[in-house]
Amino acid sequence: MTSAISPDVAILGYGPVGALLANLLGQAGLSVAVHERGTVIYPLPRAVHFDGEVMRIFQSVRLAEKIAAMARPSSKGMHFVNADGQTLMVRRGIDGPGPHGWAGNWYFHQPELEEILRVGVARFPNVTVHLGREIADVGELDARYIVGCDGARSLVRRAIGSRQDDLGLHQPWLVVDLLCNPDSPRVKALPDHTVQLCDPARPMTVVHVGGARHRWEIMLMPGDDPERLADPDIFWPMMARWVGPDDARIERAAVYTFHSVVQEGWRRGKLLLAGDSCHQTPPFLGQGMCAGMRDAGNLAWKLAAVLREGAPESLLDTYESERLPHVRAFIELAVKLGAVLQETDPAAAAARDARFAAGAQMFDFPQPQLGPGCRTDAPPPVGTIFPQPRLADGRLMDEVIGQRFAIAGDAEMLAGLETSAALLPGVAADWLARHGSRAAILRPDRYVFALADNRADLETRLRSAMNWK
Repeated sequence: MTSAISPDVAILGYGPVGALLANLLGQAGLSVAVHERGTVIYPLPRAVHFDGEVMRIFQSVRLAEKIAAMARPSSKGMHFVNADGQTLMVRRGIDGPGPHGWAGNWYFHQPELEEILRVGVARFPNVTVHLGREIADVGELDARYIVGCDGARSLVRRAIGSRQDDLGLHQPWLVVDLLCNPDSPRVKALPDHTVQLCDPARPMTVVHVGGARHRWEIMLMPGDDPERLADPDIFWPMMARWVGPDDARIERAAVYTFHSVVQEGWRRGKLLLAGDSCHQTPPFLGQGMCAGMRDAGNLAWKLAAVLREGAPESLLDTYESERLPHVRAFIELAVKLGAVLQETDPAAAAARDARFAAGAQMFDFPQPQLGPGCRTDAPPPVGTIFPQPRLADGRLMDEVIGQRFAIAGDAEMLAGLETSAALLPGVAADWLARHGSRAAILRPDRYVFALADNRADLETRLRSAMNWK
């Protein structure tokens, strides 16, 4: 639907982050214009992993079931293994639904995910998509707000003038995506968990993406020619311990540099950033795309509150103040994991292996607290995401809440409470008891705004949460 009236939001970039943001804003009833220079979805693999929190965001736009049918859940985790096969560290997997109501780890083919997201956008007549549109200057975009989901070379970021904070990792790797023959004995023997091969002679990563798709990431070493490393005659011998040309065909082979940077300055006036335009992480934790999806989830409800519910524009300033410390925590952990994997000095690698000799160390995804912003000034679990239990009627909690604030608490605390927030009496009682509280106020993105111990505290904090109404 075309309108002469300026849209509420213009999105520059229609990759996964831009497409998810368009779904979230379209569902909220905002008028949205998406501008993308490409005319078709990029057909080759790129991102391959998202987590349970991101699946929960997909659920919020009613696309989780379609995405679950396309993606592969994995409970096997990620194993850091040295050259002798000793397991050094394991990122734990989750059997069955995790705290978000979904499996904790999913592997997928990015073009298929983007197709589902774009079909989802087509549900909303208030969202228009302009493909093949090259934007040379943000002044060409007439909208109340402009969000740059336009990647590492972001036009919107240049217009904002953001300052880059370099976290120190810039390492070229060869990425090889294969379509493997499922009948090959060698393919059948490939691990189902992700392997981080901590071999100082040649660090590698091996990922079963799903079905026939497997990925190898191969670190470039001194003396490697980046122009030649993508030659099959060069990389097949490096992978010979697992597969060879008789076991698979090449879908893509290209050298990429893994970066660890964050930008300071995600908003200037009506200009905002999301995804790779404001942060880049090495892939050792599988959180690159996830971070951008969390950006979309945080920003979307705030834009809707400002544009539709009378919230002050200053609410948008909490987007960066909350998200930047959160994404930095993930990037810093990824850099630390990368240091374990990328050690190429034999003596230092031997010392590393000796530190782990007592047994594999287990670790989980971090659950960092949001930075200061739209929440009470309290320690965690305030500012962390609330779990999503299944309710007595079988529905997942978020299905009942919709896109609004909610209060989970004991029935006595919630009885007779007059509010537009969703009331969830008796929900997550075990979680509340563990945290010594009787009620939790949840934001539309399910992050905890405040805890309350009595009715007076609850009413005071609820007014603070929704003071623009």
